[in-house]
Amino acid sequence: MDVDIAPNIAGSLSTTTTTSETLSTSMQEVYEVINTLASRKEGLHMDTLRVSNESVRLQSSVESLTQELASLKLSVQEQGAFLDGIKPNQEILQQEVASLKQKVDDAQYVSYDGTLIWKITSFQEKMRNAESERQTSIYSPPFYSSPSGYKMRVCLYLNGDGDACRTHMSLFFVLMRGSNDVVLKFPFNYRVTFCLYDQTPQQRHIIDSFRPDIKSNSFQRPRSEMNIASGIPKFFPLTMIQQDGNSYVRDDTMFIKVMVDFGDMPQALLPYALSLNPGLPIRIQQLLVRKEEEERRNQQQTEPPRTSTATDSVTTNM
Repeated sequence: MDVDIAPNIAGSLSTTTTTSETLSTSMQEVYEVINTLASRKEGLHMDTLRVSNESVRLQSSVESLTQELASLKLSVQEQGAFLDGIKPNQEILQQEVASLKQKVDDAQYVSYDGTLIWKITSFQEKMRNAESERQTSIYSPPFYSSPSGYKMRVCLYLNGDGDACRTHMSLFFVLMRGSNDVVLKFPFNYRVTFCLYDQTPQQRHIIDSFRPDIKSNSFQRPRSEMNIASGIPKFFPLTMIQQDGNSYVRDDTMFIKVMVDFGDMPQALLPYALSLNPGLPIRIQQLLVRKEEEERRNQQQTEPPRTSTATDSVTTNM
């Protein structure tokens, strides 16, 4: 019996060949995928190494920065301790600078002839401080009777002191300890005159004076920096100084003249002496006063005598 197997074998061989080719192609694709994955793995490995190296570097930087931060904190603490240490010295230095500034300011007004023209600026602010009792009194610069004489100053209570509080300005004379007190004569017994300047052409100055009580400790030789102040508690009514446009405060400034009379000037001549131009040299002012005194004396000799009622103010301790 004849069997026809050739076609079947050929078909099988054809199918096997096709399958083999497909398998080869698939294997080739698999190899390509494997190669791609291997390449990517290598890339990932390199990236991992870079990240690891970068992490190590960053960690080292963090450690370094941590050390620097700790060092900075320590430095800040040390500087803080240093600043805390110098703060008291800085405050002392500021006080010394303020004291030196005050001395420089005072030196502008220093006088060696027994007179002082005290310029009081920022009057309204000082008055508010006095009314609120933040600073009840202010002191003038020191002045002297001569380069080797008595050292003196004035104390002003703008809102009054004692019984004159809130009603009058109180003005006091202060005898200070000087470098030549050992050879000066005490008690101090020279008349003190205060003059509040009228800053208008009318020149209605407020003038008052007193003679020291030589039994008072205020006029004995100073044993401390300053003696107890003494003077005129009710020197000037506050109602007048508080008036708008008053003639005694202009441009927020007030002027007070202090004159210690070492020549025993007649009481009647005080207004004339204080009306003289303060810009004139003292010797010229003294010459004019003597001339005025001579003229008045000559006039009195040709006129009937008149009774004078002028008296000095009573000395009052502050």
